[in-house]
Amino acid sequence: MKPKFQKVPINYQKSIIAFRYSEDSFDAPWHFHPQHELTLIEESKGTKFIGDYVGPFEEGELVLIRSNVPHCWKNSNLTQSKCVSLVVQWNKDIYSKVPEMDKVFNMLRAASKGIIFEKKGVNNIVPYLNELLKLEGTKLYLKLQFLLVMLSDLNFKELSESSFIDDLPKIYSSRIRKVQRFVEDNYHRKMKLRELAELVNMTEQSFSRFFKKIMGRPFFTFLNQYRVNIAKRMLMDSDWSIREICFACGYESVPFFHRTFLKLAGSTPLKFRLPMEINRMSKQ
Repeated sequence: MKPKFQKVPINYQKSIIAFRYSEDSFDAPWHFHPQHELTLIEESKGTKFIGDYVGPFEEGELVLIRSNVPHCWKNSNLTQSKCVSLVVQWNKDIYSKVPEMDKVFNMLRAASKGIIFEKKGVNNIVPYLNELLKLEGTKLYLKLQFLLVMLSDLNFKELSESSFIDDLPKIYSSRIRKVQRFVEDNYHRKMKLRELAELVNMTEQSFSRFFKKIMGRPFFTFLNQYRVNIAKRMLMDSDWSIREICFACGYESVPFFHRTFLKLAGSTPLKFRLPMEINRMSKQ
């Protein structure tokens, strides 16, 4: 299940856009784009997908996503309210890397995993976010810069295990992206370390050391996290049996899939799906 590229309506005449989304549902697919994005959920509840993270969202939460991080929001069918969010997107290179902006760029680097800000600090930020909707040109540029400085003083939590950062040395970044694309295309089947090592022209031992150093965990830990998050989406979005999902995600043993899912998701696949089943039954 690969994320789709989404073109943001930014061009040489405009490097920042701010808008309010208000519809019956959040219908954007799992997607990515080269712009940074700040999203405030104003109405609705449901599940957010950011990188390899899958978890709930609710009103009042503010999330910052760095460029090229796959993401989407899926509202719960149980909520009757509209889906409303305030979204700001901007080109990643519009602010200069100067010492006075170090905290901002450190925050943006952390946003390569998607970050969610502590709610008690968000209330003070909301009026400034609303101001962005009314501004254009230089005033919009400066107000966003001021807002990012304010945000860099707030506490936040990283969401995704995987980083989608593009500040790595080019050869490292290229290797990691090759591995990520390979996993996206082949997670449904058995993988061998030899395949990955050959893909990036390394020995198996060198690849294992390289991947753990860059990603912070062994390759097969990363692969299981990826597969479990794909399984979560399938449990929510399909009526496939747990056995079918197990094999579709590349597992060869249902008991092993159950153990891995429980370890990484904190519940069994059946318990994870239960709220969705109750929801579907209530609508019949």
